[in-house]
Amino acid sequence: MSGSNSMRTPRLSIIVPTLNEASVLAKTLAHIEAHSSGKIAYEVLICDGGSEDATTAVALAQQVQLLQASKRGRAAQLNLGAAHATGELLYFLHADTLPPPAFDQLICAQYERGYLSGCFRLKFDVNHWILQLSGWTSRFNARDFQFGDQSLYVQKALFHQLGGFNESLLLMEDVEMVTRIKQSKAAFVVMPQRVLTSARKYLAHGVVKTELTHLIVFGLYVMKVRQTTVARVYKKLLSR
Repeated sequence: MSGSNSMRTPRLSIIVPTLNEASVLAKTLAHIEAHSSGKIAYEVLICDGGSEDATTAVALAQQVQLLQASKRGRAAQLNLGAAHATGELLYFLHADTLPPPAFDQLICAQYERGYLSGCFRLKFDVNHWILQLSGWTSRFNARDFQFGDQSLYVQKALFHQLGGFNESLLLMEDVEMVTRIKQSKAAFVVMPQRVLTSARKYLAHGVVKTELTHLIVFGLYVMKVRQTTVARVYKKLLSR
């Protein structure tokens, strides 16, 4: 699976971390192919964290590169993908998130304008006022405010210069990465187009409960509470 001019080095490396994502991965991969512009060369790397369902079979059935992470944690999976990427730009995308039409061209256009990193705004696939509000707030380019659901592109050279994702983090590795990018003074853009992400976790645990859990976890992260404690609180709140 690649864009046009696939014989040359891909300009965009799309990195998708997975853990038991068989129910959504095929749809996302088909969406990537159908909604790329056809004008930008790209590659897709699936970085699996030990799935016990058919995730790897889905990946192998597509023209994508499948990588198996030996270290647990999404940060390690993302870093593994970055280590194998051949593109000039890295694009980190959740397995249940669908990028907007011509996303590859939109990203490259911003990169050519001097933005070494950026993300899209967010929209959930369920119309609930809390999720609509969450999507609306995704337009703000503020510190500690960009989350993985919005997807993230970053120049590969800058990514490696910053040391990649912090693998000691159990949660919030996406927020911490974007914070470091902004602290480096690299130009960061929040593009007006929106990705469409699944609200399945909200539906499974309840929208209000899940959103409150996310706010509590974010607050603990900002207060620099130990990661093991944050992870324990997160699991406890969503297990009730």
